[in-house]
Amino acid sequence: MKKFALAVSLAAVFFPASGLTVLGEDEWPQFRGPGGQGHTEMTGLPLTWSESENVKWKTDIAGEGHSSPVISGDQIWLTTAITAELSPEEQQKRLSTLKNSNGLKIVGELTLQAVQIDRESGEIKRQVVLFTIPNPEPKHALNSYASPTPVIAGDRVFFHFGTYGTACIARKSGEILWKNDTLKLEHQNGPGSSPAVWQDRVIIHLDGTDTQSIVALDAATGKVVWQTKRSGEMDKTPELQKAYGTPLILEINDRPLVISSAANWVYGYDARDGKEIWKASYGKLGFSTVPRPVISEDTVYIATSYMQSRLVAVKFTGEGDVTGSHIRWTSDRQIPQKPSLIALGGRLYFVSDQGIVRSLKADSGEEVWFARLDGDYSASPLEAEGRLYFFNQDGVCTVLEAGDTYKELAKNKLDGGFMASPAVAGKALFLRTATSLYRIEE
Repeated sequence: MKKFALAVSLAAVFFPASGLTVLGEDEWPQFRGPGGQGHTEMTGLPLTWSESENVKWKTDIAGEGHSSPVISGDQIWLTTAITAELSPEEQQKRLSTLKNSNGLKIVGELTLQAVQIDRESGEIKRQVVLFTIPNPEPKHALNSYASPTPVIAGDRVFFHFGTYGTACIARKSGEILWKNDTLKLEHQNGPGSSPAVWQDRVIIHLDGTDTQSIVALDAATGKVVWQTKRSGEMDKTPELQKAYGTPLILEINDRPLVISSAANWVYGYDARDGKEIWKASYGKLGFSTVPRPVISEDTVYIATSYMQSRLVAVKFTGEGDVTGSHIRWTSDRQIPQKPSLIALGGRLYFVSDQGIVRSLKADSGEEVWFARLDGDYSASPLEAEGRLYFFNQDGVCTVLEAGDTYKELAKNKLDGGFMASPAVAGKALFLRTATSLYRIEE
């Protein structure tokens, strides 16, 4: 069943003309899957599991990372951060130099690694050190230094760690083809934005407290092809100018449109040259924006995150400042700050960070139903065969049936909590917890 009535080509379509081969159907090449929307066409995924049921393999992952696994062929890739712990005294000493240290953690030397895992066996095949940082920025306690999800494009894998750098690895050999660590910014809470790929360009967000822009790197060399500064007026307070969003790329009327959520504004850019096509303001409510945009028909839906998260529905067909003309509706009630949404069959489904799950009509924002789930949520949900999978920070996944009434199908528990979002390949779920990667399959 096709999920979108609008005939658009979504972000994870790679073009042979760029030197990147076309991926097959049985792939999960980027954050939230082939279309970047949290949907899979795969069938026969398990409904129930536990530590002793439907686990084909479980592989422990050293370090800390919230990046989702990406999958192509027999390879799974993810990232991890290995840190040297500081003494409580040294950590407190360094925290005391910060203006706002609430919720922040400081560590010693940081090593950022790419990890390759065999899809069939779960065996770790490679661990590649990409960057070593002697004195990393502080990060929020709920974040990791390896939160951005990689992208697989043909025979290459692209890794992004915000201010610490972007790198490209050859899938067959594990060779590092290039690294770019020149694009610096102050995250304040650590990196969070995942990259996207269009043709021969790797597109990344650089929205810090000190600088805000969107950048395209040459996929072959890592050099900057274009960089566009955010044009929308923002709050003058630096910490209210940062964001952690991930771009979504659509092919609209032969033009590659990059939908890019930042602090206070969502933008539409031309992927070829970075030209701003349109922008819409969601006001000073929105900064530290995390969820990836989702689409239904000709509308994109943005959850703005902090202070209070607002859901903004924007028609993505305009030009210029479309705030007054193309915002269809907004909602301020129990909107997620970190998890992304699911758009399916004219409905929006989402869970707030505190566990309130809701369904809205996509065309109007009218509520269809709501309920409360257990726990707190950071991971983005998954849809498969009309089932909605929601993963909480305690390791519980609640499976619901999509529709106009609330219906719970199953509740499953693994050791370790979920911060990373799920991946799918074949008839298996690939789930990353705080300590391990699981292949869940009947």
